[in-house]
Amino acid sequence: MSTTTTIVFTIPTKAEVSETNQSLFDNLQKGLGFVPNLYAYFAKSETALGDYLALQNRKSSLRAKEREVINLVTSQINGCRYCQSAHTVIGKMNGFTDEQILEIRKGTASFDSKLDALAKFTASVVANLGKATEESKNNFFAAGYNEANLIDVVIVVGDKIISNYIHNLTEFEIDFPIADAI
Repeated sequence: MSTTTTIVFTIPTKAEVSETNQSLFDNLQKGLGFVPNLYAYFAKSETALGDYLALQNRKSSLRAKEREVINLVTSQINGCRYCQSAHTVIGKMNGFTDEQILEIRKGTASFDSKLDALAKFTASVVANLGKATEESKNNFFAAGYNEANLIDVVIVVGDKIISNYIHNLTEFEIDFPIADAI
């Protein structure tokens, strides 16, 4: 009979990470007021935190609200409670109401036709492993998005998949108010 041991993943302290990552911790502390556990966990790797922050902070053809739609939809489909919680807070900072955030997490945005096309396109991309339906692609472009936007949607989805998978694998403590389950 085999026994299964549960691995407990821990968040490193500033003193436990490299000097390069300590500097990134300082910048996060200054910018956000704290170092989110997700970012701290990335610092267990010498380069992952810097690489991830560069990806996340890259210039994009998408507005912040649009990126939050992608983050919320992707995190919901991937079942990442950490990112659902973090992006609920960030979504509110970007002007979404609690009700709108819950709707977006379900893959629609009936309150805004362009964001609705984006939410549905994102849901189709994530749920179908990049093979979005023709209908969702057609509606995405009909809503006014272009091919540069399509590329940026995929980059944001990729960014969110990275963080979703890290948390889903490790299940370290969520340091944001826990988002409602849906």
